[in-house]
Amino acid sequence: MTDTEFLRTGRRVIAREADALTALAGALDENFVQAVNLMLAAKGRLIVSGMGKSGHIARKIAATFASTGAPAHFVHPAEASHGDLGMMAAGDVALVLSNSGETPELSDVIAHTRRFKIPLIGIASKAGSTLMKQSDVALLLPPAREACDTGVVPTTSTTMTLALGDALAITMMEHRKFTPENFRDFHPGGKLGARLAKVEALMHSGADLPTCTRDTPMPEALIEISKKGFGVVGVLNTDGTLAGIITDGDLRRHMSGLLDQVAETVMTTDPKIIGREELAGRAVSMMDELSVTCLFVTEDGAPTAPLGLIKVQDCLRAGVV
Repeated sequence: MTDTEFLRTGRRVIAREADALTALAGALDENFVQAVNLMLAAKGRLIVSGMGKSGHIARKIAATFASTGAPAHFVHPAEASHGDLGMMAAGDVALVLSNSGETPELSDVIAHTRRFKIPLIGIASKAGSTLMKQSDVALLLPPAREACDTGVVPTTSTTMTLALGDALAITMMEHRKFTPENFRDFHPGGKLGARLAKVEALMHSGADLPTCTRDTPMPEALIEISKKGFGVVGVLNTDGTLAGIITDGDLRRHMSGLLDQVAETVMTTDPKIIGREELAGRAVSMMDELSVTCLFVTEDGAPTAPLGLIKVQDCLRAGVV
């Protein structure tokens, strides 16, 4: 094959799968709604199962549900026949995947759901298959060619199944008003966890906070800037609320007679502020947009008493990018 043929094949595969996803979106009907309601009503867990390529997709779907607030786990159908059926119990809902709907290894899983009255949601591409007939809710994949011209490699079918699983999970997530903060509870590690960390987890506070009052002589303000080591100092009103900030730029603009002035005459009013409950990723975006390296932190992002200070270097060290 030539380079041109490589590109032609790659584009054909992606286009064929994209067309299948469009058909899938249009095929969603009342059965999709029933499946969502069935899972929302479950008192137990979502049990996802599938064999072969469907099994790989099932693992990912289970992980997506679990990470978005819906307890779920994968049960391997072959292992289920050797004891793992005990992972399924009353109150659970089963989501079983099979392109043909006739996968032999799924027979014990299906039979177990029928025996113990565990609601069964089936996903397959054959309407008259065993899985579809036995399911309480049958989600039928629309007719679509596999991405390979031989039609034997599970590609388009697995892509549709994965997308359908995502659609179910996100629908439930939005219904439950699952927030980024909730999402972080299940993703505390890595860059995603860092980006979803709250500002208050990274800010400097207490005795580390550089502050002075409006009438503080600049020599004392400079000592505070140097002692705290952040390159800035927050200027407070008599009631403790934030009136302004003194930065390196302010010092350069007031070099003439600087030491004879007080903080109020040097400070920049309307300092940039962020609420303590905001996400660290939002703080990085604000600092980037405003071309500043730090933000004072208050309770709700209003110019009230400062609770802390967050610097871009703190965010970068924590992996927030």
